[in-house]
This record gives sequence, C-alpha cells and structure tokens, in this order.
Amino acid sequence: MSEKTKQVLLIIDDSKDFLEIFSTKLKSSGFEVFTAISGEEGIKMAGEKHPDLILLDVQMPNMTGIEALSRLKENAETSTAKVVFLTNYGEPQKETTWIDEKFAREAGAMDYIKKSEDLEIVVKEVKRILATATH
Repeated sequence: MSEKTKQVLLIIDDSKDFLEIFSTKLKSSGFEVFTAISGEEGIKMAGEKHPDLILLDVQMPNMTGIEALSRLKENAETSTAKVVFLTNYGEPQKETTWIDEKFAREAGAMDYIKKSEDLEIVVKEVKRILATATH
C-alpha cells in the first residue's frame, strides 16, 4: 500500500499577488501547489505536473481562461484535467448562482470558485470539488 501523497493543485492567474496569497494558503492547508502567470505557461505546466485540480482564472490577457481550457482539452496529455474557473464575476444573489455554474460547465470546467477575501471558503470549495471529483 502506498503512502498518502499530497493532492497537487495548479493555479493559473495573471496576478502575482493573487498567486502568492492563494498558493500560500493552499500549501498551508496540505496541498502541493504550482503556479503559472499565463495561460500558455499553465498549459505547459499542466502537462508536466499532472495536477489533481487546475484553478484557472477566467479573465487573463493574451489567452483567456476559456481559451486555455479549450487548449487543455485538445491536448491528449491534459484532456482529462479537472478544471475549475476562478472568477470575480460570481453573482452575489444565491438565486442566480446557477448562471455561473451553467457557464462553467458549458465551457468545459467542473465548477467555478469566486475569488474571495475569505480564503477559508476557497479551501473548503477546493476540498469539496476534489472530494466529488474522486468519487
């Protein structure tokens, strides 16, 4: 029986501050975390690191998250990658969150996580998504 290894996350976002804050929090929560500052870099890293989950910013310059997800799905090495969008655009009204969920699924992502100041919520969402993805 092999020993339990850390789940690997890849965060792709064009904000260095966001990457630093989120990766520090997720590492302290027991994950192995890699970061990429662009869609291009993230696609390359996904092929090298084979993360359990990719957290992908929707709005980035040069290559949007949607374009990056499309390229991940086209590549045989990353086509089965589990991807969750990171967004600032989440609807605050609970009644309309289905719009964001539907958008994420139609674009090929598993779900979305709203970028939040409360990092505990983000960690809980990542754990929830990973738990449902592995069962």
